[in-house]
Amino acid sequence: MSDEKDPRVLFAAERTLLAWNRTSIALIAFGFVIERSGMLIRLLSSEPTEKSAHLVTVIIGLMFILIGAGVAVFSSRQYARLLASLKPSDFPDGYAARWGIAVNLGVAVLGLLLAAALFVSH
Repeated sequence: MSDEKDPRVLFAAERTLLAWNRTSIALIAFGFVIERSGMLIRLLSSEPTEKSAHLVTVIIGLMFILIGAGVAVFSSRQYARLLASLKPSDFPDGYAARWGIAVNLGVAVLGLLLAAALFVSH
């Protein structure tokens, strides 16, 4: 980069972080839906279902939730590494570039809490 103020790299990285944030939220939400689908199938079924069939949806749902939380942590780490490589002139004056990391880590913590709550409830 030149010595001129050019925040395009920063903003491109932030857009990428936000895309990963949406991906992690979608994975967590999808995992929750899968986890709860076993309960729905059991409630709608006219015949008693096996406990193992419900356990499979719980495990797969929890795995999606944990993957979503992992994606949020990993993408935050990658973004933080990129921020460390930028020069001060790449940041607009007064711009708080680390809020994206805080939001992503918050999503990761909430995803882990959701996974723990669902695990304990079964």
